[in-house]
Amino acid sequence: MFLAIINWSSQVSQNVMMVVFGVLIVASVIGFILSKTTKSESGKATVSNLNARTKSWWVMVLVLIGALSLSSPGTAIVFGLISFLALREFLTATPTRRADHWALFVSFFLIVPYQFYLVAVNWYGMFAIMIPVYAFVLIPMLTVLQGDVKDFLERNARTQWGLMVCVYFISHIPMIMNLKVETMRMGPGGLVLFLIAVTQGSDVLQYVWGKLCGKRPIVPKVSPKKTVEGFIGGVATASLLGACMFRLTPFNPWQAFLVAMLLCVTGFFGGLVMSAIKRERGIKDWGTLIEGHGGMLDRIDSLCFSAPVFFHILRYFFQPD
Repeated sequence: MFLAIINWSSQVSQNVMMVVFGVLIVASVIGFILSKTTKSESGKATVSNLNARTKSWWVMVLVLIGALSLSSPGTAIVFGLISFLALREFLTATPTRRADHWALFVSFFLIVPYQFYLVAVNWYGMFAIMIPVYAFVLIPMLTVLQGDVKDFLERNARTQWGLMVCVYFISHIPMIMNLKVETMRMGPGGLVLFLIAVTQGSDVLQYVWGKLCGKRPIVPKVSPKKTVEGFIGGVATASLLGACMFRLTPFNPWQAFLVAMLLCVTGFFGGLVMSAIKRERGIKDWGTLIEGHGGMLDRIDSLCFSAPVFFHILRYFFQPD
């Protein structure tokens, strides 16, 4: 496994990996120094949160590199586990009834594995319609047999929405590994790295710009910390980052900039939509799986919206017929 990671990192982009690990090392050193020098209780709490987040990013980066170093079936398994955990968080936070148990069982133990099996064998036709068509038909069929009509539409819609966001959308990330893009410079792993770096980088940069100069909330009732200034600064900076990473993709620099901008915008709305659901449910985070970050779904909410957009841009405009 370790040798596979080394081979992949050298194949994709050693410079990119050096930057990623360099940032994490600097953050770890700064966190260690602050933990030894900070005296106030509020400062210690902030530093503790920073160190927890840094440790979590170490784990997430290593998991990502490990996933991309595997073959397509191995990558599908890793992201299948991520989807399983995200779906569990989503459905745990939404009310269910005893009559939903069969539908939930089928969702977790049949639909999720089968969707990622389709990724592993690269069966695009069934991959594209399995959840939006067959799962959408199957879920209410299983529920209606239980005879419980209380909140019937809402209960089924919640399960269907969870499958779409946590499973169908996310399954597009490992499906990128199956694309045959003629002008791809760094292999399919580079495409996934581009998607995640731009989308997650936009989240971080929007937060930084919001802290530096954010004044006007975009939707204060949904997410008061997301500001107009943070959005503009974060999207612009992350789009420039995408342009600098064009060698990971089949894009030229200006195409990489425009695609990155689209990913940033769709990712922003992904986070905003999931924040609206959390507020409706009265929760702050989807879970506590990742220390300092909340749950799995808190980390991939923006990717849920940007991943399918990126996949279809590549498939329909950059993959030969």
